[in-house]
Amino acid sequence: MTVSSIVGLGFPSITRSEGHSLDGRPDVPVLLDRFGRVGRDLRVSITEKCSLRCTYCMPEEGLPAIPSADLLTPAEIARVVAVAVHRLGVHEVRFTGGEPLMRADLVEIIEQCSALVPGIPLAMTTNAVGLEHRAQKLAAAGLTRVNVSLDSIDRAHFAELTRRDRLPSVLAGIRAAKRAGLTPVKVNAVLMPETLHGAADLLAWCLEEGVALRFIEQMPLDADHEWARADMLDAARLLDVLSARFDLRAVGREDPSAPAEQWAVNGTEHTVGIIASVTRSFCSDCDRTRLTAEGTIRSCLFSDHETDVRAALRGGASDDDIAQLWRGAMWNKWAGHGIDAADFVPPARSMGAIGG
Repeated sequence: MTVSSIVGLGFPSITRSEGHSLDGRPDVPVLLDRFGRVGRDLRVSITEKCSLRCTYCMPEEGLPAIPSADLLTPAEIARVVAVAVHRLGVHEVRFTGGEPLMRADLVEIIEQCSALVPGIPLAMTTNAVGLEHRAQKLAAAGLTRVNVSLDSIDRAHFAELTRRDRLPSVLAGIRAAKRAGLTPVKVNAVLMPETLHGAADLLAWCLEEGVALRFIEQMPLDADHEWARADMLDAARLLDVLSARFDLRAVGREDPSAPAEQWAVNGTEHTVGIIASVTRSFCSDCDRTRLTAEGTIRSCLFSDHETDVRAALRGGASDDDIAQLWRGAMWNKWAGHGIDAADFVPPARSMGAIGG
């Protein structure tokens, strides 16, 4: 049954559903969809707030604030994570935002999740602003590793891209994460015309620091909806630029569902990855499921259909009820995002609102 769209949050309207048809679904516990894919990787957005204003993600004024009462609490997040792991077969959890470090109770969130799902990797995608002050506590709470969003190591260029002069804090955060054992540290950079000229310098810095670098093709998830397929840079152009400075050898993917294709650099064990979400789509092997900050299940990053779990949590639903609700959402996941299709329509909500 379809209920009213989200209101009062300042976000564009989405379709929020309470349930989905399970017709034809095999009686299996995992997050199976109609195309045979199984969701094993959970992305948990915990806030819409961010300390940066990256031009390809956030509007300059930031996203409208979600009322604190509408955010999931640490206990609610931990309960949903436990349902995903113990009843649905999820075996990796990543916390996203917005910027997760903007949650004052982030350590509590990690502690509660770690206690309920011991042994499950708990990762975080972050811009690393301020991470130097919290890395040790997060590691002690049970966080296992971090991915850091970093598009340039040129301070002026970084400030232009993010609308904030915070590069020293980001670099300090990366080094603090390494000291705290939040490894392997991975750096994610968005491939854009504005970042192409500094791509080789960024790779050289990552090699020197001993962190893995992955470039991500720019996707239509910007808050200002200015993305255009004709303007984007593809993986082939990046490889041309990097190959002018480094010897690259294709080594493929770690596993079929891994988003990054890997290239060995200069004949060493060091690699650079490229996530070509647009030009080399990996939708057919997608194993992700998402929980938004206000507690809805989103089966695909590019779908505006969300299933309300917060209402179930606060309405007395059992863990089995929540698991079955989630199975229905995933069973009805679509085949792929269709970015290259002529009739593609970008999702209403931006990356910052729903998590990466």
